[in-house]
Amino acid sequence: MDSVKNIAKKAKNASILALKLSSEIKNNALSMVAKALEMNIDNIFIANQKDLDNAKLMLQNGEITQSAYNRLKLDDNKIRDMIQGVKDIALLPEPVNNIIWSKDIAEGITLKKVSCPIGVIGVIFEARPDVISQIVSLAIKSSNAVILKGGAEASETNIQIFNIINDTLNSINEFPKNMINLLFSREDVKDMLDADEYIDLIIPRGSNSLVKYIKSNTKIPVLGHSDGVCHIFIDEDADIEKTIKVCIDAKCQYPSACNSVETILIHKNIKDKIFDKLLTAFKNNSVKVNFEVDNWHKEYSDKIVSVKIVNNIDEAISHINKYGSGHTDCIMTENDENAEKFMLYVDSAGVYKNISTRFADGFRYGFGAEVGISTNKTHARGPVGLEGLTIYKYKLFGNGDIVEDFSSGKRKFYK
Repeated sequence: MDSVKNIAKKAKNASILALKLSSEIKNNALSMVAKALEMNIDNIFIANQKDLDNAKLMLQNGEITQSAYNRLKLDDNKIRDMIQGVKDIALLPEPVNNIIWSKDIAEGITLKKVSCPIGVIGVIFEARPDVISQIVSLAIKSSNAVILKGGAEASETNIQIFNIINDTLNSINEFPKNMINLLFSREDVKDMLDADEYIDLIIPRGSNSLVKYIKSNTKIPVLGHSDGVCHIFIDEDADIEKTIKVCIDAKCQYPSACNSVETILIHKNIKDKIFDKLLTAFKNNSVKVNFEVDNWHKEYSDKIVSVKIVNNIDEAISHINKYGSGHTDCIMTENDENAEKFMLYVDSAGVYKNISTRFADGFRYGFGAEVGISTNKTHARGPVGLEGLTIYKYKLFGNGDIVEDFSSGKRKFYK
């Protein structure tokens, strides 16, 4: 088997060849991938069941968490969304070789800012095998090569989905070989993080410890988030019925997700009106409520939620900015002024008004899919879709022009 360095080198070469891919070729490839996945649904489920059987033992031995096991399991809805995501990406506008802006900076000299692929993207993820189709589809559309490293708990499903996609791409003559790649062993992660000569960006999708390890052990830029400590602040002007519905969805719809709510902050002036109703709703949905909290920066990834009473909106904002993870935070209110204040001062990738934090997702944003959610403050933030997988270059067009003419005052730049 090829070394990780050789795989990365081949991926780099493929990323150069991918620059010439037309929109038609890429969209056709995505359509073919979607059809191939549809034709192999039964095989995907068979592979996933093997992983689930093995994961039960890992769960019993404490090697994986219950939330990781939940993310591993594919069902009809996940498969449907996975395939639909591929189709949706094919319908999105072409993200590369677009002129972002163009201007003449002097007589006969034109400067253009043009979108382009990042190059080679390494993605290290845990548990979720449906991630493969999302990432590969976005990489195809954005003309990036990708190297994938999934968790051992999902190896059978990862291999099945990867092979379906890779066989499809290899059947397309115009498509570069080695544009998508899959690594297998834990040792491959270290080699991948050392391949800064070829890999341009690392995107981790997994636990806090995984992300911290990656950030501490590579020179390659890392795009991702380490925690999903999301909040809902119930303002004194919140609609009670609306608020309870949103809180239950944000905690219970998929507790293992990074965008599920972990902390509910309640304005003291609405406590008597909503407190008992909210607790009853949580109890009816088997949610454990924590009032005595030692660590407010905690991602439960389970049916557990922390609750705190705050004196005002300023205290809520301060709490979120101190203990949150910069992921997604929401205010429930009918007061537009309070909503505007909250959304201005809460320093998170996603700030919401009257809507479940579970909407923090590239598919739901209309991106087709996402490679992950970023809490970074450079390049890309929030759910990362096609735009987050592109960068730009400056193209300057002249006709034998030299700087000396401008330094000497012979020629001048336009103002």
